[in-house]
Amino acid sequence: MDESIRHHNPNPILRANPLSKLLFWWMNPLFKKGYERQLEVEDMYNVVNEDQSETLGNRLEEEWAKEVERTKGGKRQPSLFRALFRMFGFEYLLLGLILLLEEATKVIQPLLLGGLIRYFTPGSGVGKTESYLFAGGVSLCALVLAVTHHPYFFGVQRIGMKMRIACCSLLYRKSLRLSNEGLSKTTTGQIVNLLSNDVNRFDQAVIFLHFLWVGPLEAVAVLAILWHELGPSTLAGFAVLLLLVPVQGWMGKLFSKFRTKTAKYTDERVRLMNEIIAGMRVIKMYCWEKPFGDLVKKVRKKQQKWLWRKAMVDVYIEIIFYYFSKFWIYLLCLVAAFVAKRPLTPDFVFAAIPLVGIVVHSFLWRTIMFNYKSYCEMKVTTQRIVTFLQLSELPSTELGRHEKDYSPAKNCRIVIENVHAKWDKEVDQPTLQNVSATVESGRLVAIIGPVGAGKSSLLMAVLNELPLLEGSISVTGRLAYVSQQPWVFSASLRQNIVFGNKYEKTKYDRILKACALNKDIAIMPHGDLTLIGDRGVSLSGGQRARVSLARALYMDADVYLLDDPLSAVDTAVGRHIFENVVQGYLKNKPRVLVTHQLQFLKEAEQILILKEGEMIGKGTFKELSMSGIDFSSLLKSDDEQTDKTASGHVTSTSGSHHLQRSMSHEPQSKLHESSRHRLHSTSSKSHEVINGNLRFSVHESMRGSELSLTSVGTIGDEFSAEEVQLPEEEERHQGTVGLGIYYEYFKAGAGIIKFLLLVFLCLAAQGAYILSDWWLSRWSNEEEARYSALERHNALLAEGYNATNITIPIVDTNFNVSVFSGIIGGVFLFGILRALMFFKVTVDASQALHNTMFASILRSHIGFFDTNPVGRILNRFSKDIGHMDDLLPVTFFDFTQCALLILGIVGVAGVVNPWVFIVVAPLIVLFVIIRRYYIRTSRHIKRLEGTTRSPVFSHLSASLQGLHTIRAFSVQGKFIEEFDNHQDLHTEAWFLFLTTSRWLAIRLDWLCAMFVTAVSFFCVVAADSLNAGLVGLSMTYAMTLMGMFQWGVRQSAEVENQMISVERVLDYSRLPSEAPLEAPNDRKPPPDWPQHGRISVQRVSLKYSTDTPTVLKNISFTIEAREKIGIVGRTGAGKSSLITMLFRLVEPTGSITIDDVDTLQIGLHDLRNQISIIPQDPVLFTGKLRRNLDPFSNHSDDALWKALGEVQLKNAVEDLPHGLDTEVSEGGINFSVGQRQLICLARAILRNNKILMIDEATANVDPRTDGLIQQTIREKFRKCTVLTIAHRLHTIMDSDRLLVLHDGEIEEFDAPHLLLQKPEGLLRKLVEQTGKTETTNLIEIARKSYENKNRDDINEEVQASNLAEIMRAISLHDVAMTIEELDELRMAENKEKEAENGTGDKEEDIEDAAEKVSREESETKDPIQDIGGKDEDLNVDVGEMDNGVKSVDGPTGETPVGDVDDEVESEEKSKLLADNGKKADDLDVDVGKVDENDEANETENLLSKDEHRK
Repeated sequence: MDESIRHHNPNPILRANPLSKLLFWWMNPLFKKGYERQLEVEDMYNVVNEDQSETLGNRLEEEWAKEVERTKGGKRQPSLFRALFRMFGFEYLLLGLILLLEEATKVIQPLLLGGLIRYFTPGSGVGKTESYLFAGGVSLCALVLAVTHHPYFFGVQRIGMKMRIACCSLLYRKSLRLSNEGLSKTTTGQIVNLLSNDVNRFDQAVIFLHFLWVGPLEAVAVLAILWHELGPSTLAGFAVLLLLVPVQGWMGKLFSKFRTKTAKYTDERVRLMNEIIAGMRVIKMYCWEKPFGDLVKKVRKKQQKWLWRKAMVDVYIEIIFYYFSKFWIYLLCLVAAFVAKRPLTPDFVFAAIPLVGIVVHSFLWRTIMFNYKSYCEMKVTTQRIVTFLQLSELPSTELGRHEKDYSPAKNCRIVIENVHAKWDKEVDQPTLQNVSATVESGRLVAIIGPVGAGKSSLLMAVLNELPLLEGSISVTGRLAYVSQQPWVFSASLRQNIVFGNKYEKTKYDRILKACALNKDIAIMPHGDLTLIGDRGVSLSGGQRARVSLARALYMDADVYLLDDPLSAVDTAVGRHIFENVVQGYLKNKPRVLVTHQLQFLKEAEQILILKEGEMIGKGTFKELSMSGIDFSSLLKSDDEQTDKTASGHVTSTSGSHHLQRSMSHEPQSKLHESSRHRLHSTSSKSHEVINGNLRFSVHESMRGSELSLTSVGTIGDEFSAEEVQLPEEEERHQGTVGLGIYYEYFKAGAGIIKFLLLVFLCLAAQGAYILSDWWLSRWSNEEEARYSALERHNALLAEGYNATNITIPIVDTNFNVSVFSGIIGGVFLFGILRALMFFKVTVDASQALHNTMFASILRSHIGFFDTNPVGRILNRFSKDIGHMDDLLPVTFFDFTQCALLILGIVGVAGVVNPWVFIVVAPLIVLFVIIRRYYIRTSRHIKRLEGTTRSPVFSHLSASLQGLHTIRAFSVQGKFIEEFDNHQDLHTEAWFLFLTTSRWLAIRLDWLCAMFVTAVSFFCVVAADSLNAGLVGLSMTYAMTLMGMFQWGVRQSAEVENQMISVERVLDYSRLPSEAPLEAPNDRKPPPDWPQHGRISVQRVSLKYSTDTPTVLKNISFTIEAREKIGIVGRTGAGKSSLITMLFRLVEPTGSITIDDVDTLQIGLHDLRNQISIIPQDPVLFTGKLRRNLDPFSNHSDDALWKALGEVQLKNAVEDLPHGLDTEVSEGGINFSVGQRQLICLARAILRNNKILMIDEATANVDPRTDGLIQQTIREKFRKCTVLTIAHRLHTIMDSDRLLVLHDGEIEEFDAPHLLLQKPEGLLRKLVEQTGKTETTNLIEIARKSYENKNRDDINEEVQASNLAEIMRAISLHDVAMTIEELDELRMAENKEKEAENGTGDKEEDIEDAAEKVSREESETKDPIQDIGGKDEDLNVDVGEMDNGVKSVDGPTGETPVGDVDDEVESEEKSKLLADNGKKADDLDVDVGKVDENDEANETENLLSKDEHRK
């Protein structure tokens, strides 16, 4: 699909001659190109056929299938190794012959060296000519080693590469076939880890396998040679060697264990980091940095423990590799001196040293240690891979059953018969039960139901993703599927739509128009060729939904399954898509539409109603409306149903029965609660009863309509496109890694004292190493002189001389052995200390840099996460930290050892024979030139390898995200082909990495061969000034240089490459940080802040970075305490920026105060902890459900259950096997989207803050659940200030005020009803886009809400005014006086009325009047005495009134009651007590809970009457 990854550049190895292949001359043109300019992807050579991913994947898939078939039914498990051996075994065995030749040469070379050293021994009988022949033989062996070493290593590394490629291809193919059960047993992180880390073991494991048989042969040959010199005592050294074998086995097991544990915690840490990075916005807004930081530190600490143990094994390996040969030589010397009584001559010693080195290096290290270590690693790797390959998969693994079932469109259909199915076999409740339906051509079937009803599961069953327990589903024709969560992959927008099919412009343009994508494409940087997905521009949810829909249309399938594709788009766009796509482009095809957009139901030929997995209704819109079966609960929230039932609107026995049955599923307490607490009406309640059945009007079913926030006018030509976000290019460093990076690395792992100690230990260890060889040379020279003199003395005595004048040197063997023992002890002591200190420093550095980077990421601005893809950030925590943990310590230590050894070798050879420096100087110049020439090209290739590796994992990740879509479209073959193409591109880079390494290595080995040749011949030339010991020492060192030098240079380049990881980690450790989380004590807000939730914003502007435009422009507004504010505006108006501003995710300019506290001056946690938010995208984290609700463990289980009950999730969670301890899957996929949203609502309820922000996300829930959410918000947060960003107009039409934004400025801010009176107002225009019927409905909602609130406000004003006057009277007079004055006033009024009516002072009239006054007196007292508790509806606290009412400018100019000083209350009470002698309890006036429609109105009427009489 992605044509950009293909290029044509044939590999020159196909045309190269044998000599060119041997010396890698065919690489010269590439090096020349790389030296002149930076290499690009097009410069890489195409992969040859035998290395192609498709070829290797097909072969391994066949072999694995055979392996599975052979082991089926038996006890033996299928073996991946056997399958791989059948593929590559013969080719691999042939390479063993080359290795045998190389190792044989290594055994012969020391024997020739011994002959050369004998030339320097007086009386040895070796002539000048023979010495030149010996020198030539040593040089020739060096050249043979240079020629044979690299073809073998290149061959086995290439086979390892092929194994890795084949396994990757097989793993990818398996991942596309995984069933839901299989997917539940793995994670994306584990699959990525298998392909990125585990399979890399194949590259290393195959290198030394041949030593399993070559090594023992070498050991036997060396044993025979040493036996010839020392006799049976030679076995002492071999006995020690054999004793090490079980130790090696034990260490290998330890290494395997540590590797397994490390891999486990690496998986967990990477998964955790993936979630944290993806959910960083939520983490910051919830102030969850600390619990998640602690979680990562906890996992990292566990990983670090096993890394340190693994480092101990590495220390052991390094000690054995570098120093065991010294120990063995020491044993040989002891045996020769004290057991064999053989003189320790230089020809023996310096021939034995390389021979012992060969055995240690080849047999002990490569044969036993490395192979056992590799075996243990490979065992872990293959077990992990085989476990994955044995996960359950879907029964249909080929192109898909729909290809086979293809038939002309007129015969296409879906038949669902009595389906029972469940996702989790452990759960008793089935996911689907008793579902039957038939979808014929040209028919639209709509599926509706509440959250978690099984709507998406039914589509999954049709797609064969959900296994059936009973029943059957048959599909005739090819299927196309549009998922609920839109999916795009990293490619161009056109490739996302065309999806590997042939591009047809006419068809393509028609689909773009139907999906309203034209204008979006027009503003993209490169039109429909713009890269989208993880590596490209970020699309909005609506754009992704339309791209996903367009892809389905372009497939031109026969049957379409649409899983709520309209929820992510606005109402106007949704209507356009429904008319032009669902009922237009697809009108002749069978369509299944899952939707919560109930306004479209009338056009469906059939509607299926699901509830708790069961089909409780099926029929047309009219039939279901007539039947009343649970259809009503989907159109109305429960309280509205209860109202209707209680009001007697449902008069039919039948209708009542149906409705009662539908409501019987709800808890009884819920029904009572619904009847008590009524929501503000959000839709017209028009209904009628026809023929005794409940029937709803059409516009009532449109309750789920959405607000169009992006489009202006009608769809089509006037459609307003959404902006796309361009990704930020990842910063790449050019050139070499600076010394500053090394300084920072060692600074992180060690202070100056530690570092100096490490340097000292390195120098001391190397000094002791060279000193041991020098002492051996001195000792052997003494022994040689003594042995030579003794031979001459004995020869003279044999000739008949009685005495000789030959002085026989005295050699103190005990002294030499003692000194040598001390030096060897020093070698081991300093070597072990050096290794321990080095690994300690590197492990600590890795830990410190990880912690620094993680802390920096946590404290970074949110803009960093908006502009950098998750994969890019995660790469630093996975690959870069992985390199620092596993590879860098070993590589760096190896390089340090090699560098010190090389310097020691050259130095010793030069000091022994200064003539050597004549050759060394030009060789060094050549070395510098070759390395510089190599490193420039190598760096380009290494970076290309990194950049071509990323798309492999991106493609894998995208494929797993869109797995259901890929399988539904039956395009597994195309995606496998795409994966193989990505892998081939990476193979091109890796192949060049291998060949360039060999190109350098063979040239460096030729330089070393020249150095060995020069040393050997210069020794012969300067024979007069040299002794045998010094010649042996310099020649042995020169021969050691042969492999060491090229290895050291390659390790230096590898260290530099791996230090790039340190550089990248350091880059992320220096990110700009947010403001402090906690403010200093002098600026901290009060502990009980905020008490009211009043928000004041003055002259605030906001921009996301210095080079971006201002998104909020000098805005000012005030939100009073407990106000409910709706926020509306088109895309880009600045709605989400308001949340960013209030949470200070980006620092604004201006002034923001909450309850008179400047939020810009306090700590971020001080602020964010006091604001609750329900985010648009519900984010759940892996772990227990309990931790998702309450990560700090601040609440009891009862509080958690109560919160879940309030969001209608308690029953669902109780049904889960582990309740609150249920594990949340990755991304929360074991909960539906609606359930995830309800869990987020429960979080907000638990926080119980005075300010709540809702970035409304009810698009993915049905209207009934939407109603529950709205009801819960109104009940639980009625005493809070609530700001709601609107996506559905009906949710904010009953707000106190609406804040209408346009282009970052406040366009309108008033009550919705008043704003709708403006014909040219922005809100009015937005409302009119929803259609005439819905517009009328929304205007009616706003009007009723306004009238209700206005009436309530007037009542509150009157009550507050009267209560204030009563309080003033109480404070100024005795209560008894107040009552007497009222009596007098009433009497006077009665007398006036009697006088007017001409009535006399009759006794009975007076008695009646007295009774009336007495009754009114008691009525007057009651309201005052009843004011006792809290009146939550009136928000009046009489005890806090201060001789009046604090005036606040409300939305419509009313004067709500404010707060009153507490001191006045106490003074008033004291005065009353003094004046009347009454107890405080009698007159303690506090706010009581007065019913809005009863006591409050009664109080108002009585007080008004009294005021009138007064």
